[in-house]
Amino acid sequence: MRKFLFACGMISLMLFTLTACGSEDPAEEISRALHIDVSAGEEISSSDTHGGFHGDGISCVALQFPNSQVADAIAANAAWTPLPLDETAQALAYGVTREDGGEVFSAGPYLTDDSGDPLLPGIANGFYRLIDRHSDAGDGQNLLERASLNVTLAVYDADSDTLYFCEMDT
Repeated sequence: MRKFLFACGMISLMLFTLTACGSEDPAEEISRALHIDVSAGEEISSSDTHGGFHGDGISCVALQFPNSQVADAIAANAAWTPLPLDETAQALAYGVTREDGGEVFSAGPYLTDDSGDPLLPGIANGFYRLIDRHSDAGDGQNLLERASLNVTLAVYDADSDTLYFCEMDT
């Protein structure tokens, strides 16, 4: 009986430890994904629809920074591009519609809430970074034409010192 109780206690301890390892501060995850320190940011909003067996969903976290602390790191990092967004990032965040040779092309927005509204506000000044996390990313061309999307879009609003970090997995 003692061995049984001891074994149950050890299993419970291991499960608790594994569960604790899975919970992570969003700033740590964002820092690791973007290769910049965002620990000084204060989380002002967060949404996450990931779940289920495959983990499909959309998540978006907004971090606000005091005194433009992250702006210099972003501006100095070659992986970040000054706004405006390119067409792919624009389609992900807000949607695009264009006419090409008499045909109308429309895509997005993809990063939306439950009502279909974009998760990102309109941002005029700042930087963005689009990360293609697809298993066969290649050069990122035709990203929106794939059967599945695994992307990260980070947009830094220089006017409000706010970083928006959004992930989409399908």
